[in-house]
Amino acid sequence: MKAKLLLASFLITALLTPMTSVGHHSYAATYDVNQAVTLEGELVRFQLRAPHSYVYMQTEDENGEVQRWTVEWSAPSNLTRQGISRDSLRNGDEVILTVRPSRVRGEFRALMLTLERPSDGLTWGRNPDEVVD
Repeated sequence: MKAKLLLASFLITALLTPMTSVGHHSYAATYDVNQAVTLEGELVRFQLRAPHSYVYMQTEDENGEVQRWTVEWSAPSNLTRQGISRDSLRNGDEVILTVRPSRVRGEFRALMLTLERPSDGLTWGRNPDEVVD
């Protein structure tokens, strides 16, 4: 009898306790995780903000048409711990990114895999802990 009462109490508490939901999206739903693309161009903007940081860059396609890419990066707490600060990247920096492109063809959105700034050798994404989560 005591065991039944304890079990009933547990079940009622479990059902009435608010559940916290996990609000993280699936990268595979947004980005083509089976493809990697290299982008070379000029950094237009860098946003170190929660929940994810963003890099905006301009590239030219094979026909010379300018494309403006929005590249999703990691959380600011992770980037800061990995040595990236608000001042690490500046507008006009020439960068090379390896990214996972959007699943929607023709959309210039991507998920960051690696970043390189050849002018001074700054890199991100080559160490095991440097991944977008």
